[in-house]
Amino acid sequence: MPHADQRSHVRELARQVARLAASPENAAIMQRWRDVNALRVPDRAPVWCRPVGAWGELLPEEALLCRDEWLRGVERHLRMILIKCDIGDDSPVDPFYPVGAAIRCDPPNVWGVDIGRHMPGRGGGAWAYDPPLVTEADFDRLQMPRFSVDHEATERELERAHELVGDVLPPQLVCSTPLCPTLGTDAADLRGLEQMTLDMPLAPELMHRLMAHIRDANLQAVDDLEATGLLTRNNVGPMTCSEPVGPETADGHITRANLWAMANSQEFDHVSPAMWDEFCLAYQRPILERYGLVGYGCCESLTHKIDGVLSIPNLRIFVCSGWTDLDRVIERVGDRHVIMWRQKASEVVFPNDPAVLARHLDDGMRRLRGCHVQVVLRELQTLAGHPDRLHVWTKLAIEAAERYSQSNTTPSSSPGVSASAL
Repeated sequence: MPHADQRSHVRELARQVARLAASPENAAIMQRWRDVNALRVPDRAPVWCRPVGAWGELLPEEALLCRDEWLRGVERHLRMILIKCDIGDDSPVDPFYPVGAAIRCDPPNVWGVDIGRHMPGRGGGAWAYDPPLVTEADFDRLQMPRFSVDHEATERELERAHELVGDVLPPQLVCSTPLCPTLGTDAADLRGLEQMTLDMPLAPELMHRLMAHIRDANLQAVDDLEATGLLTRNNVGPMTCSEPVGPETADGHITRANLWAMANSQEFDHVSPAMWDEFCLAYQRPILERYGLVGYGCCESLTHKIDGVLSIPNLRIFVCSGWTDLDRVIERVGDRHVIMWRQKASEVVFPNDPAVLARHLDDGMRRLRGCHVQVVLRELQTLAGHPDRLHVWTKLAIEAAERYSQSNTTPSSSPGVSASAL
């Protein structure tokens, strides 16, 4: 495809996205998220799925038309939005094209040591840790990363996006914090998950040293980005779409008090509540307490750690994974926070009896009635050759959410939907 045709193709995609962003349907989706995250009663619980690895099946590389590398990236971004619209979940569509700030790190490898991984062969599969911190002496090699914004590179990207789609889908700068307050992910990259597990009971001083370093780096990273004056709000997109968090500073700058923080403890799933509190939450807390709103949890079980999560300042979203006891969460969380009810991807992709999925959604939404709920399906690595899976799951989840919405005073006692399409 000639370069001019590639540009025309991308501009047409941008027009389609802009029309979606301006549609009444999108306005209703955004209001749904804003209501639930403000602890108001929405018309129904928002429903959202994230394909992750399954994007390779929904949008294979060979399906992209652009050959120019940069245009190809823009095309991919826009087509992913359109695919999610076709799936029909509550994916909010923003009326702008996001351009990420060019953030520089010193040292360039972040920690002063290179993170390694043993990758699978051509057949695919799981990777394994190859951590750089093998001996105690290796800890002396750790450095404190410092972050800054490359203003010239950032302006170049903004200008390029403006020139391409500025009259259709105005570009907007996005500048977010470069490190994640989860902490455990970086710790596992640096030390290895198995060694971390051994360090906690056998070499606790090393584990404390590692977690303190990552905590301090996280705090410093946000300080660095706040100092640039370029931090942008993150109350957009699914899960954290909300009204603006907190007032800006007197000079109009955004600080972490205006931001959502999403954290979890997946690397500490297998340890006791006391050990999780000592080696994970105690180091996350000084970071999280500085943010405006917090969401906590991912795929780990928090069944025996609920009270610890509820002690987090500014907690707004409690993530109840498929491995967390839903009834315990409902009992302890009630309507004081949002419950993000996460679904097991395996049960969506590989259902033994498709009707079981419909009953599961109906049963969960019935039990959650009266709570502030998001219904979320994430971490899909494959659709296993069933490209319609997300369409059908979305339909079933939305129907269950509608049946048990607080505006529906007479929910049906059974799913009332056909799962045969699965």
